[in-house]
Amino acid sequence: MNGTVLKINKESRTGRIGYYISLFGAALVLLWIGIFKFTPTEAEGIKHLVENHFLTFFVYDIVSVQTVSDAIGAIEIIIALLLLFSVKFASLRKYAAIGMIVTFLMTISYLFTTPGIWRMVDGVPVTDFFILKDLMLLGFGLMILNEKNDHK
Repeated sequence: MNGTVLKINKESRTGRIGYYISLFGAALVLLWIGIFKFTPTEAEGIKHLVENHFLTFFVYDIVSVQTVSDAIGAIEIIIALLLLFSVKFASLRKYAAIGMIVTFLMTISYLFTTPGIWRMVDGVPVTDFFILKDLMLLGFGLMILNEKNDHK
């Protein structure tokens, strides 16, 4: 039995529409969440994720909760802008993709490093589902990194 091979034809109208919906959707999510990181509510909301991660557990010993959140927000906004500007400047696409991949690998890893993030509800394991959206965004970042720079 042969599996299917996904080949996105960006020369077709539906391929272009799908690509740009994904690009602008990813940029919107990154921009919106990045802006929200500058609020005290979000800074407190991500604290338990950051302080329990093996790569970031120490940052609150150096800077404040809000400063950490602001830095993460700035990174997310920069990646969103790189994505948006990559529509006109293809050379930025690679940097946007790398930023997306690193960012979303990090956020997905919180599912494995944060105590209590998984719980049982009516016999079904559930988590903070907002992190699961990053699986799709990680996939899109990998697709962008893999594509040739001749995209129109």
